[in-house]
Amino acid sequence: MTGQTVEASIALPRTSEMDQLQAHLQSRLNGRVRDFRLSIRGHGLILTGHAPTYYAKQLAQHAVLEATALPILANEIQVC
Repeated sequence: MTGQTVEASIALPRTSEMDQLQAHLQSRLNGRVRDFRLSIRGHGLILTGHAPTYYAKQLAQHAVLEATALPILANEIQVC
């Protein structure tokens, strides 16, 4: 290698793909996270919504990790 930095190239999903991904995740979460939303910021995802437990918040994060190659920049799901 010549000392150059190589960045991983991950294609950002289109709106229809994001809608499908979000619907898939909502069905996997089975209502555990209310108002669940994914947002693209930069080259990653932001998770938002409301969960009754930290376990449900963690389940949402793991479901996203399994469903897409995009990195999670922040998990802003509120536990209430």
